[in-house]
Amino acid sequence: MPRTVLLTGFEPFGGESINPSWEAVSALDRARIAGGLVHALRRPCLFDDSLRVLRAEMRGLQPDLIVCVLQAGGRAGVTAERIAINVDDARIADNAGRKLVDAPIVRGGPAAYWSTLPIKAIVAAIGEHGIPAEISQTAGTFVCNHVFYGLMHTLARARRGTRARGGFVHLPFLPEQTRDKGANPACRSSE
Repeated sequence: MPRTVLLTGFEPFGGESINPSWEAVSALDRARIAGGLVHALRRPCLFDDSLRVLRAEMRGLQPDLIVCVLQAGGRAGVTAERIAINVDDARIADNAGRKLVDAPIVRGGPAAYWSTLPIKAIVAAIGEHGIPAEISQTAGTFVCNHVFYGLMHTLARARRGTRARGGFVHLPFLPEQTRDKGANPACRSSE
């Protein structure tokens, strides 16, 4: 039975007209890679709705692997995220104008979850292709971390016989996004 891979990207946010995460994952929709069938999902850049959309897709697909991807304009390369923390503390608003501050993602949930992806191997494989990549210790505290934490909480509570693996990857701006401006502050590794 072929493995099912769910790749998720976000709609544009922060005044952008495109999002590199969606551009990357949508290009892989329906691709067969290493025996797995890839499904791409575009999520809204909204705190609560982003998780509802993700969880609904997970229930329908029952994927073996989930990789959530978002843009982090202030980064120089691809970053595999190590840990998701149980807090929303955004410096900018989501696409509905919500700016959550010091809010738990899951009341009473664990303080953090580790990625279950092989992040060091991912970074090494990306680097072998001459693409800048590194491990990031935090996904920030914007919608990106909200989704990462929500994903890992969902996987930790799953009652399937074999649990899916999941994690989060940030992509830098596309070249056309960097013209005439500085980096987007929404998801920086220093948050």
